[in-house]
Amino acid sequence: MAGLMSRASLVVKSKLSRLLDNAEDPGETLDYSYEKQLELLQNVKRGIADVVTAKKRLELQEAKLQQSIVKLETQARQALAEGREDLARQALERKSGLQQQLQSLDEQGNQLAAQQEKLIASEKTLSAKVEAFRSQKETIKAQYSAAEAQVRIGEAATGIGEQMADTGLAIQRARDKTEQMQARASAIDELTESGALEDFTTDQTQLDRELGAIASKSQVDDELEAMKSELGPGEPQKELQQ
Repeated sequence: MAGLMSRASLVVKSKLSRLLDNAEDPGETLDYSYEKQLELLQNVKRGIADVVTAKKRLELQEAKLQQSIVKLETQARQALAEGREDLARQALERKSGLQQQLQSLDEQGNQLAAQQEKLIASEKTLSAKVEAFRSQKETIKAQYSAAEAQVRIGEAATGIGEQMADTGLAIQRARDKTEQMQARASAIDELTESGALEDFTTDQTQLDRELGAIASKSQVDDELEAMKSELGPGEPQKELQQ
């Protein structure tokens, strides 16, 4: 049972694969792949834009921290000048905290800068690959269109060849039938002339025709003798010119 199900599954998969292969258009498949690559390239570009935006925000925060550090240092100097060492210490402690934040932001900025460089390099590489794929895609599509046209022309030519072959056979059959009919007509004429074939369009039989021929010959002989009697004996008649 398991073997039968496996064979049935294989048959279904093979037929489905054949249907998909017949329905698949290489041009559409290539265009779809190209669109997906363009989407990936756009995602990389958006990633670069996001990194740049994040860097700008860090730079703004760093600028604010720099201003605060400078202000706290100024305040500490003023407090110390007025004999308020306690206030000067507080200002310097806050300054130290801000400097640590500034150092952290600076490290984050360096990380973002490195990430940006990688994304830019990836974007350039991917962009070159997408452009190369586009050129190759158009070449393959043109080759496929040319091959498809050649197949259609070949199929059309094959159809014409088969049609011409059928036409040639029809002409040959017509010639054979014509020759057979001509031979039959010639045979009928020959038989009719020889008397072997009676003419059913008249009521005379072969015997009637033979007796008629004898009677006609006898009449000719009688008329010839009558003419000889009328002319009488005399000089031999000159032969009639042929």
